Amino acid sequence: QVQLVESGGGLVQVGGSLRLSCAASGRTFAMGWFRQAPGKEREFVAAISASGGPTYRDSVKGRFTISRDSAKNTLYLQMNSLKPEDTAVYYCAVHRSSLIPPTTPASVGSWGQGTQVTVAS
Repeated sequence: QVQLVESGGGLVQVGGSLRLSCAASGRTFAMGWFRQAPGKEREFVAAISASGGPTYRDSVKGRFTISRDSAKNTLYLQMNSLKPEDTAVYYCAVHRSSLIPPTTPASVGSWGQGTQVTVAS
């Protein structure tokens, strides 16, 4: 099972930016980001296909950008124009079938430990 380690979370004011990173223990293909706020269900944020095509939930379109550095086995999430509702623990993930972009929590085979993002209003 692939090991995933997130970093880059922190405290930022509304309208600010953060860049999250996820280091994988080996070669990864399709990957994604999820988030979970206190008392809420874990929800899909963004995913990138094996060929590099991105998918985003509607609430982050135009603000977040998912990317990957294949040479470093690292996934990124650039978050701009942050809002209080973006506050959550963010997790990177790999689908059970690895080549398929993960878009639901039930489809995920490997999770990172999570990194906290707090947007102060």
